[in-house]
Amino acid sequence: MKNKLTIVKIGGNIIDQTDELNTFLTDFAAIKTAKILIHGGGKSASLFSKKLGIQSNMIDGRRITSKEDLEIVIMIYAGLINKKITAYLQSKRCNAIGLSGVDANCIQSIKRPINTIDFGYVGDVKKVNSTMISNFLQAGLSPVFCAITHDKNGQLLNTNADTVAAEIAIAMSTLFDTQLIYCFEKKGVLTDVNDNDSVVPILDQKKYENMKNNNTIHTGMLPKMTNCFYALENGVQKVVVGNTKVIQDESSVCTQVILQ
Repeated sequence: MKNKLTIVKIGGNIIDQTDELNTFLTDFAAIKTAKILIHGGGKSASLFSKKLGIQSNMIDGRRITSKEDLEIVIMIYAGLINKKITAYLQSKRCNAIGLSGVDANCIQSIKRPINTIDFGYVGDVKKVNSTMISNFLQAGLSPVFCAITHDKNGQLLNTNADTVAAEIAIAMSTLFDTQLIYCFEKKGVLTDVNDNDSVVPILDQKKYENMKNNNTIHTGMLPKMTNCFYALENGVQKVVVGNTKVIQDESSVCTQVILQ
């Protein structure tokens, strides 16, 4: 029987709210199984860009990353946010290690090719070093990954944090019984974005397609949902979308994503 592994991706809105972030990290530190945290930080990066007079551009929830943007997201994601989260977890006796994809060659990617859109310095994950990540876990460490990867030729790349979480979960599912939790400020996938209680408790592919066709799912959720189904199709045992309460209370209101 495989050991259990909990992988949590935390969204930017929680990161920006000190009290909610601290509550989340306290609950994350208390998870008794092996655990990995992946974080974004797009709003913080956008605010910093604005201070510098650099315009941030998004298409379908994805950041267009210029050379100037890349320098900012590296500083904010891999520096400020990653180390603040790691330091807080250490204060909660969670032996966290802050990482980017380049550290120990954990996540290798390629620069996204130009098709109809030039995303700039955005990386698409090609390989996750599950052996190295497993070594960290076996050493009693809890990896905290930001969404910066590399191409192994010296180029750092901005990568969607939801995608990083899915790719890590898929890679680790060959070694562990893996649960992936997408944790953000909402209770789950909503039928009405203005009603936080309109949670879809179970979401399969057919229902998701209907919601998408009827425009009853927020466009910002589309990349996240793509990654949810992608993870399940490639060996991840369980995928959940919800707010911070789901970390310690599996009975709390949330959305469980299933294939059928």
